[in-house]
Amino acid sequence: MEKKEKTKFTRCTTAANLHVRETGDGETPSRVITGYAILFGVESVPLWSDNDSEAREIIAPEAITKELLDGCDIKFTMFHDRQLILARSREGKGTLKYDVDDKGVSFEFEAPATIDGDKALELVRRGDLSGCSFAFTTDYWDAQCVERTVKRVDNRSHITYTVRAIDAVHDFTLAADPAYPETSVESRELENLRKDALGGGGKTEKSESETVKAQIREMRALAGKRIV
Repeated sequence: MEKKEKTKFTRCTTAANLHVRETGDGETPSRVITGYAILFGVESVPLWSDNDSEAREIIAPEAITKELLDGCDIKFTMFHDRQLILARSREGKGTLKYDVDDKGVSFEFEAPATIDGDKALELVRRGDLSGCSFAFTTDYWDAQCVERTVKRVDNRSHITYTVRAIDAVHDFTLAADPAYPETSVESRELENLRKDALGGGGKTEKSESETVKAQIREMRALAGKRIV
């Protein structure tokens, strides 16, 4: 099979622990937002589901390490808009703090004293923003990066993609309407996973969209083949 370029994907999480940290003195309101951006070992809702097959995704613990994150430029934004930056970590330094534990990747940052920072604080306090997203790059067609398993259930193929290696994490984002309330992981429609990371439009965006659709067709075709 022809070698595919590494692709940037976006996955969303319903950060059940997303909240504004309380202060001890009760006088100065906290501006620190904390939560989990990524959970390990948690099965997603279907990446797709039709009469023939259904696919889900799992992020393995070995896919992301503190060392990996420390080598990335991670922007924390709101609504997938990179102009609405709330915090940032460049090679492990900056206003965005994170940690990796057995559960996943936790984060915290102090919301900036800006219109966007105030908006983020209010929406998180109210519970209107209850999820997070993260964008990452991996090679979905390299078995060492993404392991594929298939089970036949009721004449349908149930496919699981276990992401075991990630090249880079690009951003975390506060998001509304999380799709995975039970698992703290949310997926957008596979065709739209890359839109927020393109940073452009026109012919390039159309080309990227067609590429993703072609990749989805290939993923489905691969899922139909027997795994040795």
